[in-house]
Amino acid sequence: MTDGRLALNDGRVMPQLGFGLWQVPADQTARVVREGVAAGYRLIDGAAIYGNEEGLGEGLRGMAVPREQVFVTTKVWNDRQGMVETRRAVEESLGRIGLPQVDLMLIHWPCPERGKFLETWKALIALREEGKVASIGVSNFRVSDLERIIGETGVVPVLNQIELHPRLQQAELRAFHARHGIVTQSWTPLGQGKSFEAAPIRAAAARVGKSPAQVILRWHVQLGCSVIPRSTRAAGLAENLDIFDFALTEAEMAAIATLEAGERTGPDPASFN
Repeated sequence: MTDGRLALNDGRVMPQLGFGLWQVPADQTARVVREGVAAGYRLIDGAAIYGNEEGLGEGLRGMAVPREQVFVTTKVWNDRQGMVETRRAVEESLGRIGLPQVDLMLIHWPCPERGKFLETWKALIALREEGKVASIGVSNFRVSDLERIIGETGVVPVLNQIELHPRLQQAELRAFHARHGIVTQSWTPLGQGKSFEAAPIRAAAARVGKSPAQVILRWHVQLGCSVIPRSTRAAGLAENLDIFDFALTEAEMAAIATLEAGERTGPDPASFN
C-alpha cells in the first residue's frame, strides 16, 4: 500500500484501499489474492455468499507477507441472520478461510422484512468479545437501521459498506457516518463505468494523466471513504492501486459532485430481503 490508512472507532486501523472478491471465480480466487497482496494491497473484502472463501484462505496461506499485515473482511449472508444462525455462519466462514479470527465481520444486508438484524448485531458483539472477530460492522444499512442497532446496544459499527459511486453519492449516509465515527466503505465504486465519459471525470483524467477509473477511485479516497474495486487481472489490480501520487482539486471534487443521479446498480436495502 502506497498510502492511506483509516482509524476505526474501536481503536484499530485498516487500509483505505483494498480489493473485493465479488464475482471472482472460486478457481481464480487464490491467485487473485496472491497477486493482489504482491501488488501491494493489504485489504481484502470477501463474503460467504461469494462462494470463494476457501480460495481466499488458500491465497492468504500462499502470500509472501505475514498474515497480520493483511486485513480480511467477510460477511454474514441474509438467510443466516439471528443469534444462533449468525454464530454458526461465522464459525463456518472461519473454517472455510482457515483462520482463528477474521479482522472484520459484517452483516451483509439489513433485510428489514426478516426483522433479525438487531439480533444478528448482538451475536456479532458477543463473537467480538470472544475473539472470533476483531472488529464488527455492517453493509448496506440505512440511517434508520444504524440508529436502531446503536440505540439498542450502544455499540457503533466500525464501518458501513454501501453502494457509492459518482451517480450515487450517499451524502446523507456519509454525514451520519461522520457524526458517529463510522467508516464509509464504497462497493461498486466505479459504478459499472457509467461515469467514465462524464465531462468532470474526463477533464480531471486529462489533467493528471490518469484513467477515468483512477480519477474516480481517487475521488473516493479524498471523500475519506475506504474503497474496494475488483479486478481479476494483475494489470487492473496495479492500476487501481496507483492513485496516491496525485490529488483532485476542490473544483474537480465539486464538479464530480454534480454527477449525483440517485442511480443504483444493485438492490435497494429497503426492499432486498
